[in-house]
Amino acid sequence: MDDRTGVFSFGAQAPGSAAARPAEIESSISRAREALLARQQDDGHFVFELEADATIPAEYVLFRHFLGDPAEPELERKIAVYLRRRQSAAGGWPLFAEGDFNISASVKAYFALKMIGDEPDAPHMKRARDAILAHGGAAQSNVFTRALLALFGEVPWRAVPVMPVEIMLLPRWFPFHLTKVSYWARTVIAPLAVVNALKPPAANPRGVGIAELFVVPPEEVKRWPSAPQQRFPFTMLFDLIDRGLRAAEPHMPKGLRRKAIARAEAFVIERLNGEDGLGAIYPAMAYSALMLHAMGAKPDDPRLSMIRRGIDRLLVVKDEEAYCQPCVSPVWDTALAAHALMEAEGHGVEGKRSAPARRALDWLKPLQVLDVKGDWAAQAHELRPGGWPFQYANPHYPDLDDTAVVAMAMDRADGDAFGEPISRAREWILGLQSRNGGFAAFDANNDRDYLNYIPFADHGALLDPPTADVAARCVSLLAQMGERPQTSPALEKALRYLEREQEAEGSWFGRWGMNYIYGTWSVLCAFNALGLPKDHAPTRKAADWLKRVQNLDGGWGEDGTSYKLDYAGFQPAPSTASQTAWALLALMAAGEVDSPEVAAGVAFLARTQGEDGFWEERRYTATGFPRVFYLRYHGYPKFFPLWALSRYRNLKSGNAARTPFGM
Repeated sequence: MDDRTGVFSFGAQAPGSAAARPAEIESSISRAREALLARQQDDGHFVFELEADATIPAEYVLFRHFLGDPAEPELERKIAVYLRRRQSAAGGWPLFAEGDFNISASVKAYFALKMIGDEPDAPHMKRARDAILAHGGAAQSNVFTRALLALFGEVPWRAVPVMPVEIMLLPRWFPFHLTKVSYWARTVIAPLAVVNALKPPAANPRGVGIAELFVVPPEEVKRWPSAPQQRFPFTMLFDLIDRGLRAAEPHMPKGLRRKAIARAEAFVIERLNGEDGLGAIYPAMAYSALMLHAMGAKPDDPRLSMIRRGIDRLLVVKDEEAYCQPCVSPVWDTALAAHALMEAEGHGVEGKRSAPARRALDWLKPLQVLDVKGDWAAQAHELRPGGWPFQYANPHYPDLDDTAVVAMAMDRADGDAFGEPISRAREWILGLQSRNGGFAAFDANNDRDYLNYIPFADHGALLDPPTADVAARCVSLLAQMGERPQTSPALEKALRYLEREQEAEGSWFGRWGMNYIYGTWSVLCAFNALGLPKDHAPTRKAADWLKRVQNLDGGWGEDGTSYKLDYAGFQPAPSTASQTAWALLALMAAGEVDSPEVAAGVAFLARTQGEDGFWEERRYTATGFPRVFYLRYHGYPKFFPLWALSRYRNLKSGNAARTPFGM
């Protein structure tokens, strides 16, 4: 095991990680701060690239060809360069940097490259084809990929589980209802159900197909794959339901189908969200366009044109390559950058006076959703709106994580000036606490596990249940505002939830960041904000775990393999700047600022900082859906290391063991 991935032994000094001198740390902070400020927009906000795997840019190419309107040749050329660069040496495409082969990503990337014009006999295409065939061929792709292939006529529609559009008419008490699945699921299901019902043919002006990617001709395939997380007897039950629906679908009353399509259309149109798009996420935006196209909308239809402009706004076009983002992250980036800047400018009054952070928070203030009761209201009818979305605009879908992080930054900067936004955020968050004491990202009690067994849900992410990382963020906000479990039943319930969720090894699962390092950082910050003693047993167990999993170079690292279903303990990965920063912030929250492990981690960050003031981080450290979809936030190595180094300096110079803030 090399020194990038070796586990740092407890209490030892990491090789080559001599403690950084105060002057070196101050220099690192200064350079990182100036580099971050140079990226602040004129209006005060921050936004960095948000990169997924090859599937989104590949889908963008196929989307354009489906509509019969391929992108400009130069744009397609640049996307092809990007897709080729992301191909692994083994021939296929992974879901994250240095990850394993993924059949669905590989099929889409191959299809897109062939659509752009790459010859099937080109060496990289042959390697991709061989890898796909070695893994069972395109028939082994997931449901969403097979739905795309069905639209292009590459597989029969029986390859796609039945999701009849009539589900739009089901009553709330029925076991399946849109309010019972996650926001990202409902914004895709509604338009996709219409597309699947109408089955519009792809224009495909170049007539490209991928028959060569099938081991068995698709019309001869008798059984399509299910997801590894789906287990008997639910698989048998839902398979029988799928067969019944498939037999019944051709006989659905036409009037009922028209009514269901109209209901789906109304759902989508109400939430179109201007050029920010349905749900402000690429898949929902693309399917909303395909829905309108299937219903007969002409290319110049204002709604269709607006959606397509919004999709094009997700493109990142550089000198030699281009890709499409799954969404944008300005609220998240801006709030986290504000925290880092306040930390960089001082532990006390100086940090509060940070003019750049104040400009960022002033930009965030009007983005709070105060006038729209979004889908979350299905579980909390009387609750007033008060959350922030992740994107520039997404009023039906604000999230608790962004809201807590924004409100904590405002409280830290000037609780009096931002009193009303903070109060509304607190009220909204408390109103969406789930029955088990935890908090989810977008909804309360979105935890009907049986729904993840329906054939359509092979990604295993149909739901938005409470998670430790989001719950911890909400607890951190409430605690930073002075609330304590002794006087707040909601906070007491949330604390017990977090304690129950701790893994046997001492960590916490990270749903939205990768993974146990992220979850543990989130929870230890919450415990610190609550003022729990340093000898609090879960805190000590978590701190000891973080020390055990430190790499020999002084940093910390973890990748997407940590989400595997048979996870049996931490597996080391090369150190990254953002994950090292999370581990340091977590240990300092646990009162470990003077530990040798913290000194080694600080030295790692000081040593690996780039000449531009930032840290290079090509590995993925965030999560869209575990085991299915991962994210690389280009902002993470720009503000998290700055935050951690500044926290270390502030605690050491102030002779303090812990920070008073929730993050």
